[in-house]
Amino acid sequence: MKHIIVIMTLALCMCACDDKNSTPSPESLANDSLRSVLAQRENEISDLMSMLNEVQEGFEAINAAEGRINVARQQGEANNREMLRQNMVEIQRTLQMNRELIGTLREQLKSSQLASNKLKATLEETLDRLTTQMEEKDAEIVRLQSELSRKDATIAQQAEEISNISSNVRDLAQQNQQKAQTVAQQDKDLHTAYYVFGTKRELKQQNILDSGEVLRTSNFAKDYFTKIDIRTTKTVQLYSKSAKLMTNHPAGSYQLDKDAKGQYTLRIVDAEKFWSVSKYLVIVVK
Repeated sequence: MKHIIVIMTLALCMCACDDKNSTPSPESLANDSLRSVLAQRENEISDLMSMLNEVQEGFEAINAAEGRINVARQQGEANNREMLRQNMVEIQRTLQMNRELIGTLREQLKSSQLASNKLKATLEETLDRLTTQMEEKDAEIVRLQSELSRKDATIAQQAEEISNISSNVRDLAQQNQQKAQTVAQQDKDLHTAYYVFGTKRELKQQNILDSGEVLRTSNFAKDYFTKIDIRTTKTVQLYSKSAKLMTNHPAGSYQLDKDAKGQYTLRIVDAEKFWSVSKYLVIVVK
């Protein structure tokens, strides 16, 4: 401002020396210089205000992003992880841009020869306020990132626990299935029996009869027997008029019935008792 006053004083002094020649008068030169200085001052202030507006717009963008983050947190971060990440990136990018703008403004104020001391003081005060605001935002972002990191860790731990539970459930289901299959097989084996009938010659050929004894060795032809479920098979047709049980089965648990042709049918009247001694039934017929 003092520089401007000096120039204006020189302009007034030079007005008394009016030159009649065609060259510009000292007054005209002073006015041109004053206008140039004022134009530079106006441009510089305009630049400063433009950058301040950019900083303010940056803070508005940060506030908007924080608002979106708060809404997402209320709805549950797990469903909005990507949106949260994008808004955090936007906030950090905007904060960095504001730091650079505020730094540029401070440098310009230091080197400015046109701005008045009062204007410089006002701008410095504004920059200090914006810097404090930005530091508060930095602290808030650090706190928010720390909170999100803790929740990420909690979510990861919960996901691992769920995965372990799911794995345990699958293992338990598989074990139960295997147990069920084992029980079913044991139940099936428990109620499975084998019978065969044939002549002595046929049974000897299959090593079922040996020296008049039945199933004397373990190398008899097992596939010669018929496999049955003792819960459902109650009769065996023998198609012979002569039949003799070679394996031990309690008396009273069965009977041999003859049909009209005189052929025998074995009828099991007490299955549990009949098969209690042996699950193999060998009958010699003629």
